[in-house]
Amino acid sequence: MASESQSDRLPFEPSGNRKKAEKASKKAENKPSKLDKSTTPQKKPGGSRYEGSIPPVVSRRMLRRVAVLSGVPTFLGVVVFFISYYLLIQNIVELPTVVVFLSTLGCFGLGVLGISYGVLSASWDEEMPGTTLGWSEFTLNLGRLISARRASKESKLKP
Repeated sequence: MASESQSDRLPFEPSGNRKKAEKASKKAENKPSKLDKSTTPQKKPGGSRYEGSIPPVVSRRMLRRVAVLSGVPTFLGVVVFFISYYLLIQNIVELPTVVVFLSTLGCFGLGVLGISYGVLSASWDEEMPGTTLGWSEFTLNLGRLISARRASKESKLKP
């Protein structure tokens, strides 16, 4: 896998060697189990522990970015609203309602965009933490998302 470029790897693709995973699964099969094997789901050889789900390391990384990139603008929207209310009540500044509405709406809109950017700017590779701003990860992950969407549409169109 090391010879493949990062853009060729799919998100959450297992980075380990398949032979190692097969040996580990054979060892697990040889151990006696208290549960009946017919009731337990069988793992595919070479499968990842988190196959089909987001690994905890990646999800925590996404959550941190979303909390900052969405939480700060949303908090500012609430602060702008209350400061505007205070200024109007105390007759300090006569603000038009549209100004308060648009400034609050702008902050909340930035919060919504922060959710998307936070998820897409996080590194989807478990071993690589990514950059601070995450622009290179954003472009890579957005490209993956668009190509997966196109592939999904093409597979639905073909009979």
